Parts: sequence; structure tokens; C-alpha cells
Amino acid sequence: MAYNILLMGASYGSLLASKLLFGGHSIHLVCLPAEADLINAEGFRVTLPVRGRKDPVLLDSRKLPGKVTAGGAQGVDPSKYDLVGLCMQEPQYRSAGVRELLDAVGKSRVPCMSIMNMPPLPYIKRIPGLDYEPLKAAYTDPSVWDNVDPKKITLNSPDPQAIRPPDEAVNVLMVTLPTNFKVARFKDPKANALLAELEKDIDAVRFDTPEGKIELPVKLRAYDSLFVPLAKWAMLLSGNYRCVTKDGMRTAQEAVHSDIETSRSVYNFVFDLCVKIGANPADLVPFEKYAAAAQSLVRPASAARALNNGVPNIERADKLVQLIAKQKGLSHPVIDAGVALVDSRLEANRKKAAAA
Repeated sequence: MAYNILLMGASYGSLLASKLLFGGHSIHLVCLPAEADLINAEGFRVTLPVRGRKDPVLLDSRKLPGKVTAGGAQGVDPSKYDLVGLCMQEPQYRSAGVRELLDAVGKSRVPCMSIMNMPPLPYIKRIPGLDYEPLKAAYTDPSVWDNVDPKKITLNSPDPQAIRPPDEAVNVLMVTLPTNFKVARFKDPKANALLAELEKDIDAVRFDTPEGKIELPVKLRAYDSLFVPLAKWAMLLSGNYRCVTKDGMRTAQEAVHSDIETSRSVYNFVFDLCVKIGANPADLVPFEKYAAAAQSLVRPASAARALNNGVPNIERADKLVQLIAKQKGLSHPVIDAGVALVDSRLEANRKKAAAA
């Protein structure tokens, strides 16, 4: 069965879309006008490394079975779609047009799958035993989530790493770490049946190459546990946010491996916190596996790049984890120092913007 799928965000959304198009589904990407014009005229392209091949494969949306269109946030009716994917960063959901569309998505009760490092507040509300009110402080504007039903939202961990190469057009995405999307199942059985079909479609993909049909990496994997997507938290706090330095940024590889014992300490603290709030250790990823993957992360994380570029708001998964730990009577000095550093960098960016 072919579905109509709305993806809010064309950068990371293009990676998921490239896999879904193989199943013959219709994808509509919500993005900026320049992106939309280019995608409508030329489609989008994703370069994907494949183990055992010297050269990556090139996925061209125009050559895939499904259909892709793109446009702005205005005039989109979410009720016409079977699934909505949230592929923007958390601060973007309060921007004009996007905020109203997210509100309409919530009211439509269409199943909504977030692909964000920062779990939407309604997803956090699916985790029992937390005081949700104090956690709002980690969100740029928590009110944007008011009409999104926790029963209709799930979280898909954005484990695959991808960038837009600076020397390419905005409709080109390069995958740098081709791991799987890990999604928690919905509370709604009908939405879970849809997820299962999409998972099956992506599993069935075989791509034509000169050496024959090959299987492609970056699968969609659905799990019963709410906590499987939260395995990313330990990676973010020991790696991504530690790319931020007082005067600039460093690569994720440097952040993890320049002081491996500190990285291990932070990682295991967050790992243990996830277990404390309900995760099974088997839901999570051991530090050694992450540390090995971090050897290939030779760029600063997006949070550090954004801070360096002067943005006034970034996703604050670091603060969210700190606040959850506080509720459990726990803290880690490196995490506390990191949160304070990001706070100060953001404050400096806001002052600079206000003075401009």
C-alpha cells in the first residue's frame, strides 16, 4: 500500500525520504522556498556509503518509484497524510508558519514520528514517573507542543549521520555514518501497522549497481521500548555537546578521544540514568561501540557549528538530561559545566544579535 507522508524538514528529511520512495510512497517535504524550488525542479540526491564498495551509491529521487514534492509550511493540510515526520531541529518549530503547521498536525491526530535529537515534550510525557513541568525549561518554546497527543507521537533516533556538503546545492545530502533509524512504536496499533509496512518496504530495497543488485544500509527498525531512541542521549552528552569549547569548537572524534575516561564517565552516567527511568540496558548502546564509531566523526557536531555561527537557540538535550537527572537526585560535574558553557555561548549570541 502506498502512503502519503509529510516530512517537515528537507535536510535530514531527504535521507528518510530517499528510503521511503523505494516503497512507492508519496512524500511532501516542508522546507524553505529556495530548497522547495530546487527539489521540485531537480529532485534531491543522497550519497550513501556501502560497506565493501569503494564508491558510495547515489540515490536520485527522480529515479525512485515514489513521488516527491516540496513547499512551504503555509497551506498544508495534515489530515491528507497518513504519517507526519518531524525532521527539523527543535527551535525551528516555533518559527512563523511552522508553528501553525505543527499545531494543525497535533489537532489532526495523524500519527507523528519525530526524528530529532531533542525528544518532543509529548514523547517525554510517555515516560512514566517524571515531573514534566520543570523539564519545559529545556525547550525553546514548550507551548508549540500543547496540541500534540502523546498517544499519537513517537521518536525515531537520528543515528545516521548526514551533512549537506558546503560546495554542493541545497538538494544534495551526504551520509557520513550509515547506521539505522531506531524508532519506538506508537501507542496506537493502526499507526504501528503503518510503521511495520514501512520497515518491510525499506528492508526489501535492492539497488542496481554495475556489479548487480545490492542491499543498502540505513534501515528503519521499530522497537517496543520507549527507551531505544534515548540511547542517543549518552552519545550526545559525551560527544556532540562536548564539541563546544569556550572559544569555538572541536570535532566529535576529538571530544570523545582526547580524554577517553571523562567521555566514558559522562556516557555511563547518562546510560545509568536511562536505566533508572525505565530502560533495559539491552535497549542502549555500550560505550565501547560508540567510542569506536566516534573515530569516524571528524566534523564538529551540529550544535557546536550552530553556536559558532551565532544562532540564538539550539536543541538542548544536554539541559533536558541534566534536569531529569536532578529529579532523580543525580548530577555529573562535566555535564553541569557543559550546560553552563552552552548557556553562556547562547547568551553571548543573543546579545550580539540584539546589538546588531
